[in-house]
Amino acid sequence: MVIVRVNRKFKDSLFRVIFSEKKELLELYNAINGSHYENPDDLIITTIGDVLYLGMKNDISFLIGQHLSLYEAQSTWNPNMPLRGLFYFSRLYQGYLKEHQLDLYSRRPLSLPFPEFIVFYNGTMEQPDRTQLRLSDLFYQAEGVPCLECTATMININYGHNEEMMKSCRKLYEYAFLINAVRSRLNEGLHLEAAVDQAVEDCIQHDVLKNFLLKHREEVREMILSEYDEELHINSEKKISYEEGLEAGVVQGTQHGQERVNALITRLAAAGRADDIIRSAEDSAYQEQLFQEFGI
Repeated sequence: MVIVRVNRKFKDSLFRVIFSEKKELLELYNAINGSHYENPDDLIITTIGDVLYLGMKNDISFLIGQHLSLYEAQSTWNPNMPLRGLFYFSRLYQGYLKEHQLDLYSRRPLSLPFPEFIVFYNGTMEQPDRTQLRLSDLFYQAEGVPCLECTATMININYGHNEEMMKSCRKLYEYAFLINAVRSRLNEGLHLEAAVDQAVEDCIQHDVLKNFLLKHREEVREMILSEYDEELHINSEKKISYEEGLEAGVVQGTQHGQERVNALITRLAAAGRADDIIRSAEDSAYQEQLFQEFGI
């Protein structure tokens, strides 16, 4: 049974809640990897607990067979996900060593589960079905091979992308359908709350997450509103920062330009070139020549 909790310091994402059941998570893993695991108990949840780690919260991580999988859902394009993955995996492997009583200082090489980092992207920026993000792409360019690497596979789960994978995982398809329904209603001009309410109704009518939504309608509504508020806040902050930077640049450029003109007039006046002062005011190309002449 899915237990939805949203009244906590750090709220669950809708993605995390939908795939909190081992059965659904196993289906998602099989769809991504083309595997055929059938027993949900083969899967061991290792998700970092309800705390922020370095200002970040891990969505889902688990062990299955000899693989350690880390799943993150993102509604914004973030090329820094491999760095986040490095931090997460460091914490997860520390827990693995402790859980299995492995000696880090042993003379024998340790056997560790093979890591897999998947980022599920459902943002509005156009992206291909799959993209490889690498930690090494973030390093300053230098000769040689870096001693660290972490690769994230970003999978576009927007409605209409990765259709074969969606067919293999019904819950992933339904999640994509719900998010697309919200955006469609927003595009029709509805306010966010009305768009979410109508999208939930659309899903129920189309038997998409029907039982889940009927049982947890308010909690789902709150989670979607929270996630959209966060996304809008991030985009708003980026826009404000850009506009402030642009405005500051214009002011600074204007001030700098006026200082150059004043310096040119002073130099021309000292040289007794009154005609050039008048001509430079009317001819910007000639003014630029004078700037170069006087090294201004």
